[in-house]
Amino acid sequence: MNMGTNPIHILYPVAAMMVLTCIVMALMLRERVAEMKERRIHPQKVASSSQMSATLQNTRAADNYKNLFEMPVFFHALCLAVLATGMVGPGMVAAAWAYVALRCVHSFIHLGYNKVMHRFFVFLASCVLLLLMWAAFVVQLAQRT
Repeated sequence: MNMGTNPIHILYPVAAMMVLTCIVMALMLRERVAEMKERRIHPQKVASSSQMSATLQNTRAADNYKNLFEMPVFFHALCLAVLATGMVGPGMVAAAWAYVALRCVHSFIHLGYNKVMHRFFVFLASCVLLLLMWAAFVVQLAQRT
């Protein structure tokens, strides 16, 4: 652990990802309920994900919500591993905040104007950053043994 960094600082980006996920979930529920009321769709008509995608017209928030349970899971695991091993440093905390910022931009694009190539490049940047964070963690871990 870097002496200038409080270990709990790695948990703030994790909490921020949780906030982002909750915001997207609320938007998804609002969109879904509004569309189902407006189009008079019985809840049983969207009982499965295949029925839902075939029936609902606006699935961007639901799609983004699912995205937040894909690669970010590895982010959460990394942050907890960094905390558990006592290897929290300012670089890792800064990288964690950068990852959260990229995921926020990804969600903003996905839920907003939804330009696929813009979204893809932000997604790619977040994946590369996460890979580099994991690599740095593994190198630090290997140096300890």
